[in-house]
Amino acid sequence: MRRRGFLHKGTFLVVAAVAPSRDWLLAVLDATERRPSSRIGEHQVSVIREAFADFQEADAMHGGGYARQALTEYLTGRVLPMLQDVSPDSEVGAALFTAAAEQTYLLGFMSIDDDRQALAQRYLIQALRLAQESGDAALGANILTCMSGQARMLGYPREALQLAITGLHGLARAFSPACSAELWAAQARAHADLGEAKAAAHAVVESERAFERINLDTEPEWARFIDCAYLSSQWADTFADLQRPVEAASFARRSISAAGDQNRVRREALSQVTLARSALIRRDLDTALRAAHRAVDLSITVESSRCLAAVRDLRSRISPYRTITSAREFDDRAHEVLIQASLN
Repeated sequence: MRRRGFLHKGTFLVVAAVAPSRDWLLAVLDATERRPSSRIGEHQVSVIREAFADFQEADAMHGGGYARQALTEYLTGRVLPMLQDVSPDSEVGAALFTAAAEQTYLLGFMSIDDDRQALAQRYLIQALRLAQESGDAALGANILTCMSGQARMLGYPREALQLAITGLHGLARAFSPACSAELWAAQARAHADLGEAKAAAHAVVESERAFERINLDTEPEWARFIDCAYLSSQWADTFADLQRPVEAASFARRSISAAGDQNRVRREALSQVTLARSALIRRDLDTALRAAHRAVDLSITVESSRCLAAVRDLRSRISPYRTITSAREFDDRAHEVLIQASLN
């Protein structure tokens, strides 16, 4: 983590994600008890945990580019040096390693949203290793969900599926319905990308079942946003990828409503894109354009490359209708927004 050259150079390598996931799973299944003693106190760990909650809130509300640099400085300047003063085999040390893993994972997630994919992969691998040292199986499984999503987004659905399955196996040593729900959702997305419709639909059902068992009061802070807004968007995207617009639109609207209630602009923007996609499958251009314009309205208010990429994808899907005035107006507007974003 302290070798900045390692973190900032290179490209995304899918094989680099798969091997650490195997190491993590083997370590989880062979976990041992912690020994007491540590020079770091519980109060210091609590402060770091509070900072994580603040940074996670900033990411959810404003996008990965908003506070990524601030979290980088906090993590490398404050948190990581403290790891030298503890053993992960002590209770407090394990808690500190968990806190460091949480922040490193969040930094990886922010980097994905900010389209810094190689950097994100390195942070996520380090986060997984920190979670392994801490013995926090649920957190490690959550990190694998993020790694699965990145692999799928970059065109590696088979590896994405493997990462999600590994995460579910790891949950045999931990209890987290929220993490289980997101891992099943990750499986659903990967199956859909692979054209495995039956397996994708089954994974959605399993994700819904896990979602029904979620009690956020008993889940860790990192699970806070594994909720209706997030999971419904994943289910919506799964069905959109399967060319099943009715289910896709239903889940997308559910996500939009929940995200709107929480003012989670990025999540609503992404779900508006999915709603537009489902309408285009039905050749309902009016509904698609309403959702598309709303997605643009939201995307320009957050610092999220994912939102811009979704708008770019939506523009390409609507471009065949450019002979229609309303579609051409959207195309021109989206083009201007994307050009402006590239200049910032």
